[in-house]
Amino acid sequence: MEGNNSSSKNKNSIVQFLNKIGIGSFISALMAIILGLVFGYLIMLFAIPSSANDGFGYILFGGIERIGDVFYFATPIIMTGLSVGFAMKMGLFNIGASGQYTMGMFFALYVGFMWDLPDGIHWIVAVFAGLVGGMIWGLIPGIFKAFLNVNEVITSIMFNYIGMYLVDMLIQSSGAMYDPIRTRTNYLPGSALIPPLGISGSNVNFGILIAGLIGIILYIVLQKTTFGYELKATGHNKFASEYAGMKGKTNIVLTMGIAGALSGLGGALSILAPSAIAGSSMTYEPINIISQAGFNGIAVALLGNSHPIGTIFSAIFISHIQRGGTLASLVGYKPEIIDVVVAVIIYFSSFSMIMSSYLGKFIKRLVIHSNKDDKDDKDDKEKNNLEEA
Repeated sequence: MEGNNSSSKNKNSIVQFLNKIGIGSFISALMAIILGLVFGYLIMLFAIPSSANDGFGYILFGGIERIGDVFYFATPIIMTGLSVGFAMKMGLFNIGASGQYTMGMFFALYVGFMWDLPDGIHWIVAVFAGLVGGMIWGLIPGIFKAFLNVNEVITSIMFNYIGMYLVDMLIQSSGAMYDPIRTRTNYLPGSALIPPLGISGSNVNFGILIAGLIGIILYIVLQKTTFGYELKATGHNKFASEYAGMKGKTNIVLTMGIAGALSGLGGALSILAPSAIAGSSMTYEPINIISQAGFNGIAVALLGNSHPIGTIFSAIFISHIQRGGTLASLVGYKPEIIDVVVAVIIYFSSFSMIMSSYLGKFIKRLVIHSNKDDKDDKDDKEKNNLEEA
């Protein structure tokens, strides 16, 4: 009897552990990745059959040889992914990550060009300025949502355009920032650049470490603090959380402000990074095009199931196959082939919540069925013992 109870407890403990680590979400994301890669391979096989294996090999393994660039290009989409995922935990869809990213980039540029600060702290202040710029641009849709009940999707997507046009106008009207001959910003002073990590042949810098640290902090906040619990509770049911004494409107504004700050930080980490030209920075070209980083953030947030740690790994994975995908041109494929692969992965990952839910129910059914069998075996043994007596 004690053995049966112990077995039942062990099985229940296994289910609780699997639910805690999010095994269902992990498997659903893995399925999305596999399906996307298979679909991409079929397209490559249809386009150039003789080069399909080589091209697919570049997609899978090409990024390993360019690991520094993988981390470099993953940094901004980690931040925008964390931004979108954090808002989703609150039940909000922050589709305005691109505008917040652009505004954060502008604030970082402004401090880099206009503020004369000592080496060692100049880039830190510029990074913090980018965070503030993104936060301001995120707070506005949050205020509209909380106090006027205006859908955050509408306001945030419109602020993508407002932010983009405003930044382009401000940059082009600044002689210190803009070079009209090259039609892009000047190179930032060296003191404003984020220090590199020292990986040869790559621009990877301390930005990736900052992004990783931010992801860990968000995980702790969401999972281990009262503030994080209130945010998630408000996201699940705003009316029930308000009835329980939680400040729903305040949480909405705070969530959008934090989400905007994360995207703005991504813009700062991107523009303050050293470029491939020794001693120079990245530059921005004001051509009235919304930044793709924000929309890539939506993709990695979906693939990572809005989990901070999952978002970090999904961003690194997307960057990995993108870097490998650029090498597929060596065997005749257009660079757009990797966009197809990523799009299919994201398409399937959008069903991750459904797949995760069904997987969780399947595991529970297995455990319940197993416990029922154990109970039936126990009843049979007791019946046999009674008959023998």
